[in-house]
Amino acid sequence: MTHYSPDILNCLANLSSDEVFTSPELANRMLDLLPQELFRSSKTRFLDPCSKSGVFLREIAKRLLAGLEEQIPDLQQRIDHIMTKQVFGIACTDLTAEMSRRTLYCTKQANGKYSVSTVFHDVQGNLRYERCRHTWNQQGRCEHCGASQGEYLRADTRETYAYPFIHKSIKEIFKKDMQFDVIIGNPPYQMSTGGSVESQAIPLYNKFVDCSKKLNPRYLCMIIPSRWMNGGFGLDSFRNEMLTDKHIRILHDYLEASDCFPSIALTGGVCYFLWVRDSMGECDVYTHQNNKFTHSRRMLLQKNMTTFIRQNEAISIIKKVQSKKELAFSEIVSQRDPFGLNYFEDGHENMFKLFCPKNTRNSSIIYSFNWQKEGVKYAERKYITTNINALDKWKVFISKANGAASSKAPYSVLSKPFVAEPNTFCNMTYLLIGPFETKNESENVCDYIRTKFFRFLVSILKNTQNAYKKVYSLVPLQVFSHPWTDEMLYEKYGLDKDEIAFIESMIRPME
Repeated sequence: MTHYSPDILNCLANLSSDEVFTSPELANRMLDLLPQELFRSSKTRFLDPCSKSGVFLREIAKRLLAGLEEQIPDLQQRIDHIMTKQVFGIACTDLTAEMSRRTLYCTKQANGKYSVSTVFHDVQGNLRYERCRHTWNQQGRCEHCGASQGEYLRADTRETYAYPFIHKSIKEIFKKDMQFDVIIGNPPYQMSTGGSVESQAIPLYNKFVDCSKKLNPRYLCMIIPSRWMNGGFGLDSFRNEMLTDKHIRILHDYLEASDCFPSIALTGGVCYFLWVRDSMGECDVYTHQNNKFTHSRRMLLQKNMTTFIRQNEAISIIKKVQSKKELAFSEIVSQRDPFGLNYFEDGHENMFKLFCPKNTRNSSIIYSFNWQKEGVKYAERKYITTNINALDKWKVFISKANGAASSKAPYSVLSKPFVAEPNTFCNMTYLLIGPFETKNESENVCDYIRTKFFRFLVSILKNTQNAYKKVYSLVPLQVFSHPWTDEMLYEKYGLDKDEIAFIESMIRPME
């Protein structure tokens, strides 16, 4: 009978969807991107700046242990050299510091009786963690990470989530200046801003990437959410820097995060990349989906593009569409809150203040959340501040979010659009498309949205549940004097059978 002893690091439950444990298998896939001679040098220095379980440091140590066998034959001397001279970590919290030391040193005390290293003189060893404080500005935000003072200024007995790597210098953390050859890890993804319901989570992973680059390592490898590629709150400058960075030589992009982290639901997927300080050029892009991948060698930012194209197969389709030089469909899509109702008061939604009886003077039908079940409501026109010209015209409303998206292809991408008659408006549950002079035009727009062609082009830019104006930027605007079908669109843009088959495989029908 074979005895099975599982790796404990495969059995850990995630701390949260923002602090995700990395499996040994995934850590090794990332380590495989590095030149393997790094593990045969006794001078290579590694850093995990966001250690949670210690898996990266353990797998690095295992590779060094094998790679340095001939140079340092004595096992204990080899272990001591690796642990003291080559492998360094910065933990995220008190808890993850102890977990990481237990993984790397086989005890939570680096100088303990059962530590694999015999030369450390303190508890932390080279896996450091000290609580640090946020630096609050006059607006009550941390200058380093953007945390809300009201939400994150806590008692000393609780974690502050002021991650040392982005709040302190390396010299402060390790008590000396240090240069690293390799920085690798899986950083925390985001934190809440606190405050009103309009607040959005602040991304953190970009700050770990930026701080790592400032240390000027020879190699940088991190796994982060893919939402930076096309969206994300406050990520414009980070996205531009990443897409124009010719030092990113390898990118593995997983359209479904569950292919890397089976136990979490992370909309938009994840990616890991290899940044090489001393090399520039095209990037090897691997797009993973349904346990398969495609590969292309290209610049991350294609010519005439302003965003990253995740699917390699989509590039030829987009080029054919753009060759027509037509206006974008986004030109007729409104911003969020299309009628400018602004119904937030004191940080809370106050939708009910808009409603009025049906026969109230100067009232109109308002389409709001769940109107299909509860029926339409009525509201006075005086609350409308934008798109007033659309009020008495035909138009199309579509949900700003698609909560029914599947986790695997084929995708629905968008919720069903519907035609809205004159004397109607909507709350910020929907976006406005139009307006149009006739009902027929509005119906033809709905037909266009229902095509797989339309929703495929939207899917390229939509990597979260939200579908704001920007995601329609790659969709060409049509003449809506007649209905549109996929067959008509495939023919108009000269798509070949492989391109058609790819679209058909990615997008599900919309009834």
